[in-house]
Amino acid sequence: MTDKARALRETLSSLGSVVVAYSGGVDSAYLACVAHDTLGDRAVAITADSPSYPERHRQMARQIAEQFGLRHEIIRTSELDRAEYRANPENRCYYCKHELYTHLARIATDRGAVVVDGNNADDRGDYRPGRQAAREFGVRSPLDEVDLTKDEIRELSRHAGLPTWDEPASACLSSRIPYHHEVTDEKLRTIERAEEALRSLGFRVCRVRHHDDLARIEIGRDELPRALEAEIGGAIVRELKAIGYRYVTVDLQGYRMGSLNEGLRLQPAQATLPPDAKRERPDGLLITLKRERA
Repeated sequence: MTDKARALRETLSSLGSVVVAYSGGVDSAYLACVAHDTLGDRAVAITADSPSYPERHRQMARQIAEQFGLRHEIIRTSELDRAEYRANPENRCYYCKHELYTHLARIATDRGAVVVDGNNADDRGDYRPGRQAAREFGVRSPLDEVDLTKDEIRELSRHAGLPTWDEPASACLSSRIPYHHEVTDEKLRTIERAEEALRSLGFRVCRVRHHDDLARIEIGRDELPRALEAEIGGAIVRELKAIGYRYVTVDLQGYRMGSLNEGLRLQPAQATLPPDAKRERPDGLLITLKRERA
């Protein structure tokens, strides 16, 4: 792992100057801190003030930037102004990342820098249509390039004193809305309030999947028995009904990443490699998407 950490610094140093897509999550926080340590003022971490990300994530990004002395900027993105994003197709993430990288690429061009993101080696097997946007904008993924996995990044973050080292995995709020159901700011704020209510009840890993007036709650499997206790279950129902849901359900399968992708048949994504690296697919189409038969 120390060899990979060394390789990461060498990769960042070779880039000269970077703009880090910085959400404040486990991966981007570690990348932003290493970039700062390696490049100093030639590394800037940019956080999107996006309607699809909860305020608590932006607060976390600010706190880490202040604690570790990062050069940090917040920009406003407007993916909800894009009809193709609001329509919520299976590749919705492409339009979100396209919006983000449009802004970051402009900043990077002005600075003579390269845009880098926090994708890691474990992300290759997940459905991530945003990777297409990354390729189009020439975004580099240094953590992936040096083959760092999520667990390794957590351990390196712990050694670095980053409070995010054990932060649960996170994703944008739009990922709670089933495909082809419109993404609106009202829905996003409802989901954000509902998940904050669950966290206030002590749940660390939770998702509220938004099925119109029905909330389908996914809880980490180790926390699931507690959610089914009469007193806690009653509190969950009261809190979420007060927010606006008519029906409140707990998914007995518990939390699993990307559960709304379960109706899709996917081929895993490949890594985003440096421009001079060999690729198995020269056309850049790394994901094939097919509907499952009913």
